[in-house]
Amino acid sequence: MAGGEAGDNKVGDGKVRRLSDAVRRMRIAESERADAYADLHEGDRARLALLAEELQGVFAELPTDDAYFICEVAGSTPPRLWIDPTTHVVMARDRRSYRLLKDTRLGRLTLHESADLDSTADAVTDYIAERVVERERSLESDALVEKLRTAALDRRETTGNPATDGRATDRGSAFIWALIIFLAGFAVGALGLVAYAWFMVPG
Repeated sequence: MAGGEAGDNKVGDGKVRRLSDAVRRMRIAESERADAYADLHEGDRARLALLAEELQGVFAELPTDDAYFICEVAGSTPPRLWIDPTTHVVMARDRRSYRLLKDTRLGRLTLHESADLDSTADAVTDYIAERVVERERSLESDALVEKLRTAALDRRETTGNPATDGRATDRGSAFIWALIIFLAGFAVGALGLVAYAWFMVPG
């Protein structure tokens, strides 16, 4: 019975249908799909490399000891041009448009999308400039708070007899600490407004 059933495994034109032939066809088709995917991957990487070349002058102006900005194409899937730890450029589904993305606590935001290389390079340059300005403001605020804190400590150490001028010292220290807290709150609020305008208000 088994031999008869095997012998009847034929198509209408008399050709024998074999599983091994079907497996071979599937392997060839999968290999072709893998080659096409690899070609797309390399195409995306090449486009991002062109963008990185356009940004070489911008990257060169960043301090060499600044480890915050990454500015390199990663061989991930899909390929990405990393700008900083939370921001990167990736090719959109049409394989022609550049998409500038940023990861935030609210999710991933699209900061810019365009098929134009120059437009995307300008958007990345503006983004880097914004981050540089924000970091400079943050460092200045930290330095000011530290200077006020040091002045308060020095004044406390150089005060006279606590029995005679303790109240004046306490009032002076309270004023300085209140000023420190006010300035720190102002700096945090300003940075929060800048971040809100950047991420939540459409351009």
